Amino acid sequence: MIPILVVPGLGGSGDQHWQTHLQRTFPEAVRVHQQDWDKPDLTTWLERLARAIEARPGGVLVAHNLGCPLVAHLVARQRDLPIAAALLVAPADVESARHTPGHTRGFAPIPRLPFPFRSIVVASTNDPFMDFDRACDLAKAWCAELIDAGPCGHINVAAGFGPWPAGERIVESLLVRVRNSSPVGHVIAVA
Repeated sequence: MIPILVVPGLGGSGDQHWQTHLQRTFPEAVRVHQQDWDKPDLTTWLERLARAIEARPGGVLVAHNLGCPLVAHLVARQRDLPIAAALLVAPADVESARHTPGHTRGFAPIPRLPFPFRSIVVASTNDPFMDFDRACDLAKAWCAELIDAGPCGHINVAAGFGPWPAGERIVESLLVRVRNSSPVGHVIAVA
């Protein structure tokens, strides 16, 4: 069974968030917990994510919001971690004072290195935390596939995303692709 690591962002994705519903749907899913969801510290968050991956090697990361730049930082610092794939939903633009709060600036700049594993970015065309064109640029830099989610806000509870069947289908498709693919480390190009 391929592990799924749920990587929440700022605030920790509460009980009604799609990440929490996804975690309940997939028995192999576990949440990467942070010490303080409202006071992000890049070093501490990176250490916890790296430990979670080492404890469940070969998994699929399911990141949201600040969890997306966190994954990019981890890839930039520890390219050899055993990650099979990642789903990055509604990345937060921590470089933009217009889009994200000041206490997320410690996650800037967002690394733009290609990911050495399969990845998909899901971005909304009207996300208040990331311009769509910027999300497209990050997906391209990360060598990730891009899914245009249309005008659906930040893909969180406030935008109407409790259970998110489409997100669960994307995770299922990643799991199938991982099971049927070359070894970890394969990079796919943006379609």
